[in-house]
Amino acid sequence: MSAEHRRDMARDRTDFAEDRTILAHERSFAGWMRTGMAAVGIGLGFNALFRSLEPDWVAKAIATAFLLVAIYIFLSADRRARRILDNLDAHSVSELKPLRIRLLAWMLSAATIALVGAIWLLIGDQSG
Repeated sequence: MSAEHRRDMARDRTDFAEDRTILAHERSFAGWMRTGMAAVGIGLGFNALFRSLEPDWVAKAIATAFLLVAIYIFLSADRRARRILDNLDAHSVSELKPLRIRLLAWMLSAATIALVGAIWLLIGDQSG
């Protein structure tokens, strides 16, 4: 086996390893998005279950805390994903584009902010 052939094989192994790293990172990004969505679900569920808690702002505040955690998770996952993808090059796989990562994270964050507004403004005083 020639030295050139060994270098080619080593380069191929490195390329495949980089592709596997990209795919693993995309799975991690999806996991963080699911974690953020779980925090949204917990916040909404808490608000729905404990709406009769007195004073009423306590349930809203706790729900808002979970929603703010979700926003932090979405934006942190976006920043981390783009930073990692900037350092890697896809060879044989089609990677998730940084613009799509950013759009997903920001759209979920905006929707979560809307939920915070709904909890405090739209789901107002229901005692009257």
